Amino acid sequence: MNLTPSDVLSRVDHTLLAPAASEADIRTLCEEALAFRTASVCINPKYVSFAYGILKGCIPVCTVVGFPLGASTARIKALEAAEAVGNGAAEADMVISIGDVKDGRFDRIEDEIREVKKAVGPKILKVIVETCLLTEEEKRRLCHAVLDAGADFIKTSTGFSTGGATLEDIKLFFEEIGGRLSIKAAGGIKTYEDMVRLIEAGADRLGSSSAVRIIQKLPADGQY
Repeated sequence: MNLTPSDVLSRVDHTLLAPAASEADIRTLCEEALAFRTASVCINPKYVSFAYGILKGCIPVCTVVGFPLGASTARIKALEAAEAVGNGAAEADMVISIGDVKDGRFDRIEDEIREVKKAVGPKILKVIVETCLLTEEEKRRLCHAVLDAGADFIKTSTGFSTGGATLEDIKLFFEEIGGRLSIKAAGGIKTYEDMVRLIEAGADRLGSSSAVRIIQKLPADGQY
């Protein structure tokens, strides 16, 4: 796969989920997304309407649901997702209940995903499974739970737990459900090489707050 920096950026959800993010910070994020043609901006629900007013559909607005712990009830997650879509969000990244995974209640997880997917309708739903807290068997079972529940993506991480995306997890996801469910790698992506390797391993989308800054520092010929 011969990826250019523009190819990479077109797969990046340009992210700002910091609790202290201000309207000025969100405006800068949106302006960078427009300039670099990222896949979306990914922001907290509070700023969806504000960002949509800046981007006007030129770049999709992605938001988070049940973030970062996934411990809200399914009903609240669905309401949060529906409100975000009403405010202009084209994509929602929801966090599952990790406790349900540990209890082996994959039926509950699927029901919750279905409820949120119903709330977003044809908009894109990504499901954050927080891989750093999971066993390999749990990761494999979640691949199929997310697929069977009708979501569009499985996503590795919030970036707010004990670890982020790893090459091994992307390879595992691709091996288990590649071609049937899209994959998003997020959390701890620090270099251009990281981004390229994750895409080559099977990631369709990357979540990163630093991708634009990393690519701005590349040599003019795009070689790293």
